[in-house]
Order: sequence, then structure tokens, then C-alpha cells
Amino acid sequence: MTKVFIINGGQKFAHSGGAFNSTLTAIDSQFFTKQNGFDLQITNINEPYDLQTEVEKFVWADVIIYHFPVWWFSMPYKLKEYFDLVLTAGHRKGLYYSDGRKNDNPAINYDTGGSLAGRKYMVTTTWNAPETAFTLPNEFFNETPVDAGILFGFHRMNAFLSLERIDGIHFHDLEKNVTDEKIAFNTNRYEAHLKQTFLK
Repeated sequence: MTKVFIINGGQKFAHSGGAFNSTLTAIDSQFFTKQNGFDLQITNINEPYDLQTEVEKFVWADVIIYHFPVWWFSMPYKLKEYFDLVLTAGHRKGLYYSDGRKNDNPAINYDTGGSLAGRKYMVTTTWNAPETAFTLPNEFFNETPVDAGILFGFHRMNAFLSLERIDGIHFHDLEKNVTDEKIAFNTNRYEAHLKQTFLK
């Protein structure tokens, strides 16, 4: 059995209800079943959680999947709080031992103290911004892809834990111009991505 840990970071705040991230998590629940060869645990950041239990979920998992909307070019503040609290609680408890440097040469080997080697992670993000904001010349993100730009720090956070990245998927224009047809198109995209990635 492949052990999968899902973190639903679709925070409920102001006009955001986290609906599409909950839809993705529901798809996960239907896909990552024992019949398909998976064990599954899920955390929703809107619900109370115990720090040690969350650390144990990271240590338990073979694959960690993060779902979250991008707010103001970063993650929602409750998700950031989750990482601040849980990753700190995981110091020398299975997530990372140190930053990897040695006292005799502290200028090198930063980011070599992670404890989750052999495990993988995948991230999905949801955006109000259209995909063209990232791909067209002279548009806002200067032709910088999501993973190389806004998510660069997020990916390095996971590398700090020695996690290996699986290609994720990003969903655009899901606020201002959202329609039922667009939701259906994107849920189908996600289901196809799961099959291609995990049922090879």
C-alpha cells in the first residue's frame, strides 16, 4: 500500500470558501482507496489539529499532496501557520535533524539535514489569475511559470525536508470567471493527472 497524506489548505476567509480545494480533496478520497492500493490520511487546516499527530502523518506518508489557493502571491495565512507550527514541532522528530551545516565549515551544505528522504510531494494551486498572465509576453508574471516563480520558496521548503517533487497541476481563473463548465473541466484534468501520475 502507498501511504498518501493530503493537506487541504483551502482556507475559509472573506469571500473565499475553499470550495474547489475541497472538491480536489474529495476526488482524492475517491481515488486513493485501499482497492486502488493506497492508505489515506487527510488534514483540513480549517479544523483543529494536534502538532505531534501532524508530524506523525508526514513521517508516515510515502506521498504528501498539498492543495491551496494563492492569496496575494503566497499561501493562506492559516496554511503558513500550519507549516510554521508543524515543521518546528518536527525538528529532530522525523522531519529534519538540522539545517545540515557543520560547525567546522558553516558556509556549505545548507539544506542537507532533512529526514524525509525517499518520500515525495505534489502541490496543486488555485488562482484568480488566468493562465495567460504567466505565459504571454508583457503580462503580469513576465512569462515566469508558477513553480519557478511564486512557488519557488514552497518547493525549497519541501527540499529542506528532503522530499522529492512530483509534478503538480495549477488551476487558473477560478474566481472572477468561474463557471460550472470550468469546474468540470478542471476536475477532469485533476482526475486524469492522478491516473497518469499514480497508476502508471
